[in-house]
Amino acid sequence: MEKEDLVVRYSDKDLESFRILIEEKISKAQRDLELIRSAYMNDGNNGTEDTAPTFKAFEEGSQTMSKEANTQLAIRQEKFIRDLKNALIRIENKTYGICRVTGKLISKERLELVPHATLSIEAKNKMS
Repeated sequence: MEKEDLVVRYSDKDLESFRILIEEKISKAQRDLELIRSAYMNDGNNGTEDTAPTFKAFEEGSQTMSKEANTQLAIRQEKFIRDLKNALIRIENKTYGICRVTGKLISKERLELVPHATLSIEAKNKMS
């Protein structure tokens, strides 16, 4: 059997650690999305007495941020969550971390920074 015939993928142990990382990122992203939405809903209404520092930062930001910008932020956050959930599906399929262009493994460093990446740096640079 030639070396080319071997399927290259991350080990189950690696996939499990990526799954945990992604699930944590999804939880945080969903909390952030709720904050963005509540800032949007409370735009112009400062009656909320939520003392969470993150919420205050979002709320203060929403006073200067237009509703359109806030909506764009929410849309980007929803896409980010979708991308992360798709990464979980790739983990289940054991195809996670394989570049969709080169078929090579995406580096662990890149996946830790961008866990929903589907392109290696090499492929991404070629496309730019």
